[in-house]
Amino acid sequence: MAHFKDPYSRSGSLFAEPVKDVNVSFEFFPPKTPKMEETLWSSVQTLEELNPAFVSVTYGAGGSTRERTHNTVKRILEETSLKPAAHLTCVGASKDEVDGVVRDYYEAGVKSIVALRGDPAEGANCYTPHPSGYKNAADLVAGIRRVGDFDISVAAYPEQHPDSGTLAADLENLKQKIEAGANRAITQFFFEADTYFRFLDHCGSYGIDVPIVPGILPVTNFKTLNNFAESCGANVPKWLGDMFEGLDDRPQTRTLVAASIAAEQCRRLYAGGVRDFHFYTLNRAELAYAICHMLGIRGNRIER
Repeated sequence: MAHFKDPYSRSGSLFAEPVKDVNVSFEFFPPKTPKMEETLWSSVQTLEELNPAFVSVTYGAGGSTRERTHNTVKRILEETSLKPAAHLTCVGASKDEVDGVVRDYYEAGVKSIVALRGDPAEGANCYTPHPSGYKNAADLVAGIRRVGDFDISVAAYPEQHPDSGTLAADLENLKQKIEAGANRAITQFFFEADTYFRFLDHCGSYGIDVPIVPGILPVTNFKTLNNFAESCGANVPKWLGDMFEGLDDRPQTRTLVAASIAAEQCRRLYAGGVRDFHFYTLNRAELAYAICHMLGIRGNRIER
């Protein structure tokens, strides 16, 4: 793969000399219909060409996609060269049930897990632990560590999780997840590079020293974005809304704008020293591929 150095070089070119120090990863969600499955596998095969560090597969609220997530992860492992990471939550299952899922992954050869507390069960207003389940993500990480030697990622919230009363409580929760055995944290999406760098400073002050990988969400539907942001506490800056104003009926233009904004965000993060990026693809391969291309990442076509 070819990458390109400082986009703000004095040469005036967005892309200067090649670099080889950028890693990307991608998040997919399991398909609900045969058509969605076709789209997913087309996306997986397209982004496989970029040689990502890993790809993750999400887990529905209340464990509603548990079987589909498991099947998708196993298929990625068996049919591609990719390293899959399975999302796993505490919601709606006992410790024994969760441990059984973890053992199944281990036996299938899946050694990477994204460990999450999880969203409230469908119809619930707030998160409530299963009576005999893991109480939170830190507890889940410790449980996974007892089952096997996994590479574990956890979530981080640059703008504070909505359920955390204070930033200090949020950082303490993240620290507990790291101390329980997590290898890295992947952030919720954000749109201002300074938001991420301030968060790194806060993490450093709490002794959190694992990699904090920025999560990048390319925006194609502004209304949907606002719904996402409200549920996870992310800020949507006014300038972002202005960029999509008047484009409701122009999906192709929205995609071009989305790619440009996300690529610019990544370049600013790169200029600040970031070398790992995690993309929330929403199973849209071409958009993620275009952003990586603008960053200088070149794929190698895979013959099947």
